[in-house]
Amino acid sequence: MTPIKIQLCGALAIVVDGTRVEDRLPGRQGRLLAAYLTLNRLRAVTRDELVEALWPDGRDGGLAPLLSKLRRVLPIDGARLTLPGRSWVDVEAVADAVHRAESAIAQGAFARAWGPAQVALFAASRPLLPGEDTTWLGDERRRLAELRLRALEAYGAATLGVGGTELAAAVRAGRKLCAQEPYRESGWRILISALAAEGNVAEALREYERLRVLLREELGIAPSSPTQELHRALLG
Repeated sequence: MTPIKIQLCGALAIVVDGTRVEDRLPGRQGRLLAAYLTLNRLRAVTRDELVEALWPDGRDGGLAPLLSKLRRVLPIDGARLTLPGRSWVDVEAVADAVHRAESAIAQGAFARAWGPAQVALFAASRPLLPGEDTTWLGDERRRLAELRLRALEAYGAATLGVGGTELAAAVRAGRKLCAQEPYRESGWRILISALAAEGNVAEALREYERLRVLLREELGIAPSSPTQELHRALLG
């Protein structure tokens, strides 16, 4: 079978045999059902679960005919989406890219981590099914937001590891991380390390002090051991 491409972030797009087919989905409920089956395609889902996902009040609004219409567009076996080999789903591609970037960083292969981190950041920066508001979508959006944050951390670590002209990108990534998740010290360590690598040790020390005061005043704690070790290295 021909691989299928499904994009759930940003504008919904489904490409089958080189042709866009999302306009053939049976209305809003068809789009939501296609998205739910896509996001959960690696596990078995029950009929009751699908009914609750589409009709939160628990009343079946017509799941059987909806599935029947959806089968004319996508390969669905029972209540499970069965994509052919080499198919592509953007949210799965994000998770895979983040994993590859983090694995490369763990091996010290910073240049190899740069590309996957960029790919994940680009895809995860677009909203998941914009305009829709359901409980299960909220859960999926939180998972995607965590992947986006990990991708930004990986990008910051990769550019810091590459060094040279990429240090400015590491500083920007560090600042974004600190702004988005101020209590997540990994972003501060990227920022402090990148500033120091640029030769701006005084500014790096100032950022450490900002973090120390934030944690003391808001949480009553001190920076973690890895962050304090980084501080001592700067002073040394």
